[in-house]
Amino acid sequence: MMMKIGYYPGCSLHATAKEFDLSTRAVCAAVGLELVEIEDWNCCGASAAHAISDDLAVGLAGRNLALAAQQGLDAVLAPCAACFGRLKYAAQHLAADGAELPAGLDARAAAGVRVHNILDALLHLAGLERIREAASKPLAGLRPAAYYGCLLVRPPQVAEFDDPENPTSMEQILGAVGAEPVEWYHRLECCGASLAVTNTPSAVRLVAEILGAAKAAGADCVAVACPMCQTNLDTRQAAAAARLGETLDLPIVYITELLGLAFGITPNRLGLGRHIVDAMRLARSS
Repeated sequence: MMMKIGYYPGCSLHATAKEFDLSTRAVCAAVGLELVEIEDWNCCGASAAHAISDDLAVGLAGRNLALAAQQGLDAVLAPCAACFGRLKYAAQHLAADGAELPAGLDARAAAGVRVHNILDALLHLAGLERIREAASKPLAGLRPAAYYGCLLVRPPQVAEFDDPENPTSMEQILGAVGAEPVEWYHRLECCGASLAVTNTPSAVRLVAEILGAAKAAGADCVAVACPMCQTNLDTRQAAAAARLGETLDLPIVYITELLGLAFGITPNRLGLGRHIVDAMRLARSS
C-alpha cells in the first residue's frame, strides 16, 4: 500500500540537481511512498533570506507548508538538506510564536505539517525492511563514503533527526542494499559550498580534505543528500586533486541514485550520466 506524502523539490531539484529529483521520485515509488508535489510552491529562501530577515525566511518557507496543508497533505518530503532545514524551522517557528503568514494562508495549519528529509523518509516512513526487499541487485562489494555535510543533521534542535555528532542513518540505508560504507572521519565536515564563489581557494581546500580522507579510507564513491555538497564536491574535484597532488576520481552520487541501482532502475531514469566525475561506472559494476 502506497503512503501519500507532499513533495517539495525546491529550486535545485528542478534545475542543477535534476538527478536528485529523478532518483528520489523513482526510489520513493519503489518503497511505497507516493510523492505529491506541492502546487505553486516557491523558493524557500535557503542560504539568503534568513540572513536578511527572519520574518521573510519564515514567510517564504511557511507559505509552502500552508499550501501543502491546503492540499490535504500533513507531511512533506524536502530532499535538499538546506530546504529541509528552512521548512522545518518555519514549522517550529509558526507553532511556537504564532507568527502570521500572508493573507489567505493558515499559519496554524502550516505549523502542523511534518517535514522530513530524504534519509528520515526512507528510514522511518518506508523502513529498512521494505528497502531491503526492493534491492533486486544488491550493491555487494561497493564501498561508499557516507557524507552528511554540515546541514543534514544540524542544528539538532531544528533537524531533530539522527545523532548530530555520530549519525548512522545513511550507513543503515546503504547497508540494507548490500553496500559496505567505509569508516572515515570527515562525514560531518563542511565542504565550503557557500564559499565556492566568494572564496574559492578555501572551498577547494575543504573539498580536498574531505575527498582525500574518503580516498584514504578506501571509498569507491561518496554518497550525499545535499545538492550544494554534490555540486561542490563534484565540480571542485579536479582542483582538489591538483592541490593534493594525487588522483581522486571519486563519483559524487546521491544516496537515491545508489538505491536506484540496487533496485534495478536504469541509470537513465536516475540521471546518473549527469555528473562531472563519471558515475556510470557504478552502474556497470553493479
